[in-house]
Amino acid sequence: MNKKVVVFGGGTGLSYLLKGLKDFPLDITAVITVSDSGRSTGKLREEFHVPAVGDIRQVLTSLSSTSKNIKKMLEYRFNTTSDLDGHALGNLILISLLNITGSLKESIAELCTLLDIKNKVLPLTEDANITLMAEMTDKTIIEGEENITKCDKKVKRLFYKEEPKVLDEVKDAIKDADLVIFSMGSLYTSLLPHLISKEIITSLDMTKANIMYLCNIVTQPGETDDFTVSDHIKLINSYLGKHKLDVVIASNSKISEEMALRYANEERKDPVKIDYPVLSKLDTEFIEADLLTIADNTLKHHSQKLSALIFSYLMR
Repeated sequence: MNKKVVVFGGGTGLSYLLKGLKDFPLDITAVITVSDSGRSTGKLREEFHVPAVGDIRQVLTSLSSTSKNIKKMLEYRFNTTSDLDGHALGNLILISLLNITGSLKESIAELCTLLDIKNKVLPLTEDANITLMAEMTDKTIIEGEENITKCDKKVKRLFYKEEPKVLDEVKDAIKDADLVIFSMGSLYTSLLPHLISKEIITSLDMTKANIMYLCNIVTQPGETDDFTVSDHIKLINSYLGKHKLDVVIASNSKISEEMALRYANEERKDPVKIDYPVLSKLDTEFIEADLLTIADNTLKHHSQKLSALIFSYLMR
C-alpha cells in the first residue's frame, strides 16, 4: 500500500514540487490556498463571487499526464483589448465547471478526470468570501492577499476576515496521512493561510504523521528579509499549535556570485542561509542536500532530487 502524503501550499512552489512527487508511488493529496485576490483570479472572484482558482490551475497543470500543448493551453493567458485580457484559460474552465456543478471540489475532480490526474487536489475551503487579512507591525490592518503582498510594511500577524469552513476531506486526509508537507513558496500568501485556520491546526495537533517543511531558496522582500532556515522554522512554529515541525529540508547548493547579485539587485532577494549553530539547538530534524537547479535563468529546487529525498525519508 502506498504511503499517504498531504501537501499544503499554493502557486509556483507547490506546483514545482508536485511535478516530481507525482512520479513516486505515493497517494498524494494537495491542499491549495484559495484566498488570492490578484490578476485573473481576483477579477473572477469579484465577478462570480468564488474562491480563488489560480493556484489550483497551476497545481492541476503540474499533476496532469496529458500532452505539453494541453498544459500550455491551461496556462494560456489572453492578450486582447476585450474583457478576456489577462485571464488564464484554465481559470475560466474552472469557473465554468463551478457554475455547472455548484462545487469547487467537484469541479476540480471533473478536471482531474479530464486531465488524467491520479492524485487528489482539494481547495482548503469552498467559502467564496474567504479574505486574507494582515496586521502590520505599525498596527495597520491590510485587507486582501494582493494588497498584503504589495504593502511595503512588515507583517505582524495574519488572520481571516471570517473563519473559513475547511473541507471535511482535507481534515480526513490529515488524519490518515503518513506525512504532512508544507511546500516551499511564499510563507505569507501560500503556506500560512492554511495555518491560520483553527480547524487545520486542530487536525495537525491530532495527526500521527510527521510534519515536514521544505525551506525556501531565497528570502522575500518585505516579508522574510534576512531570514535564515531557523527563522523560517520559528515563524511557522509560531502559527502551529501543539504539533510543531518535525523535520525541515533545505538546500546546501552553492549559488554563484553572479546569480546572487542578480537576485539581490533585480528582486531584492537573498539566499536563505543555513545557520547551523541555531538549528542544532532546535527540536527539529534538519536534512540538507544539493537540491538547486537553474531553470529559465531562475533558481529552482530540483523537483526530482527533492522528491526522492522526501520519498527516502518516508521509507526509512
